[in-house]
Amino acid sequence: MIEWIGLAAGTSFAAGLNLYATVATLGLLQRFGVATLPPSLAPLSHPAVITVALVLFVVEFVADKIPFFDNVWDAIHTVIRPPAAAILAYAAVAGIDEPWRVIAALVAGGVALTSHGTKASARAAVNTSPEPISNGVLSVTEDAIAIGLAWLAATHPVLTLVLTAFLIVAAIVALTLIYRLLKRVFGSGPASRPAT
Repeated sequence: MIEWIGLAAGTSFAAGLNLYATVATLGLLQRFGVATLPPSLAPLSHPAVITVALVLFVVEFVADKIPFFDNVWDAIHTVIRPPAAAILAYAAVAGIDEPWRVIAALVAGGVALTSHGTKASARAAVNTSPEPISNGVLSVTEDAIAIGLAWLAATHPVLTLVLTAFLIVAAIVALTLIYRLLKRVFGSGPASRPAT
């Protein structure tokens, strides 16, 4: 059971960063026998699923490199990544009682929302900078983390559970720092303006 939880937690965090890279990675790992996913996740290894996930990954890879458009892309994916992560988690823990599967799905959605929120906030902060390099570097780093974490979740789920707990804490700390940075850049609203 701990392995199922590790798989669900790792893929949820990864899906919050890049859903399509996560699905493609899991499908390819199963397809080529690198990892054995639970039977309920076996459809991810179907060629059609892998193909669609890879095409959407390429679209996201390009969209993520365009400053400000990436913010729109992330806003749209706020209603895609967390629910998809919840569905993946629900399928990953198919061997446990139904109430616990629902709980796993709810927690997975929250984990994905945390990583997605951190990603979207970091992008908003980076886009305030005039230079274009950091946006691309951040995007490639996010993709690498998503792919690496999906691979780790499928091959070493217990280790992934520990790593995901650390990543959640790091994401919360990062969100706090990004919020402070954005507040400093944009001010705190009308109350921060000097009286005339």
